[in-house]
Amino acid sequence: MESNMKRNFDLYSGFDASWKQKLENLLAYGMAAGADLVEIFLERNDYIAALSEQGRISNTTSCFNSGAGLRIFKGGRDSFFSTNDLSMTGLRYALTKALSMLGLTIPDHNFSYFQGLFNLVDHGKMKMDWLNYCPSLSLGAQLILQASSHINQYSNHVYVWKSGFSRNWQEIMVAASDGTFARDIRLHQSTGLHVILVDRDYRSSISRRYGTANYPGDMYNWDSEASAEDLCHSAGSMLYARPVEGGQMPIVMSNRFGGVIFHEACGHLLETSQLERGTTPFADSIGTQIAHTAVTAIDEGISKHAFGTYSIDDEGMEPQSIVLIEKGILKRFLSDRSGELLTGHPRTGSGRRQNYSYPSASRMRNTYIAPGAYTPSELIASVDKGLYCKSMGGGSVSPSGRFNFSVEEGYEIKNGQIGKPVKGATLGGEASIIMPRISMCANDLELAAGYCGSVSGNVCVTVGQPHIKVDSITVGGT
Repeated sequence: MESNMKRNFDLYSGFDASWKQKLENLLAYGMAAGADLVEIFLERNDYIAALSEQGRISNTTSCFNSGAGLRIFKGGRDSFFSTNDLSMTGLRYALTKALSMLGLTIPDHNFSYFQGLFNLVDHGKMKMDWLNYCPSLSLGAQLILQASSHINQYSNHVYVWKSGFSRNWQEIMVAASDGTFARDIRLHQSTGLHVILVDRDYRSSISRRYGTANYPGDMYNWDSEASAEDLCHSAGSMLYARPVEGGQMPIVMSNRFGGVIFHEACGHLLETSQLERGTTPFADSIGTQIAHTAVTAIDEGISKHAFGTYSIDDEGMEPQSIVLIEKGILKRFLSDRSGELLTGHPRTGSGRRQNYSYPSASRMRNTYIAPGAYTPSELIASVDKGLYCKSMGGGSVSPSGRFNFSVEEGYEIKNGQIGKPVKGATLGGEASIIMPRISMCANDLELAAGYCGSVSGNVCVTVGQPHIKVDSITVGGT
């Protein structure tokens, strides 16, 4: 506790209303130079992490970062420059560099039509003591060592076992020449488990990730023994599984992290950053049918403690709950400030970035397929011969939505019943073809934490869905 309180004290030379005059001066300089809009993003960051391998702590990380990103918009173009120098001299230098990229210079006289910032909207005021209630690096390391010990309790064939913990505390302030002036504090904590089982020529590999946002005491509630038991049970089921028989077939995908395919293969295509590049097949599809009528998809940043939840986005806008697809009809795109300027789609509180060194872009937050009226067993019963995908692994997606994902834990479906485990399955297809084939959604929506990498870096997201049935998809085998 003493260590965390010391870190907390050190950080709070932080951001408050006293920054208003400095930021107004910078914004006035930018507007006087001829910018259409100037945006300043300030950040302080406190990050710790620990990794355990083979039951021993192999790596720890503890770091502080601070800096600013300045973005200039002018006539359909924009520029960006970042700095870790938060002095007025450093910020003005960064502003000058960002302006020069668009051929703009600060005039000798500081005259502009900038009317000043609004009063500070401070979402961080009630979050100042969060670090006091989070596990320290030492305690986080103890917790993952405990999880590692549980892994060996639940399997006799453990070959590789890892566990990890991270905690990221972030303070941000956003100021823009449209008057935006907001501050927030964010907290993300995550744990992960990975195991490889080996018995002679048989091998299986399973991973799990857990995470929450804005929940300081979350790690103390983590049932690491239950997580280790679940992990080892799945790995044990797959250890002696036979290779899958590939082909075109119906599948049932599990809830929670099964939603990663919708996120990767379709969700990214509904971000205005894809419209700006011309890489989405849904560019002119608002109001048209792009999915089965069983599919309603939502993106929001408001679910309590979900990994993609926040009080404001990285452009100072409060998050909204957006229905992307309603009964198969495309309704909205996710849009940030640049997306609104360049494509006309209104902002949705979706401007996100990894840190101050990236300009924000339209990004998903908590994205999921809404629950339907069926039970999971009804979906299974509707399949004569197919594949049950209980857990998904990694994969790849092209800019146009063509995807290929591995099935980490899979079982055959025969005569409406889950059968023997199978390994080596991959799912391949294209979003525009597969979305109309999602014909049934169960009533058991669950969410899962993850990280998403894209043009504005890695950000915390939630994926999710209920159990869903895809009428036909290409299943590749080993």
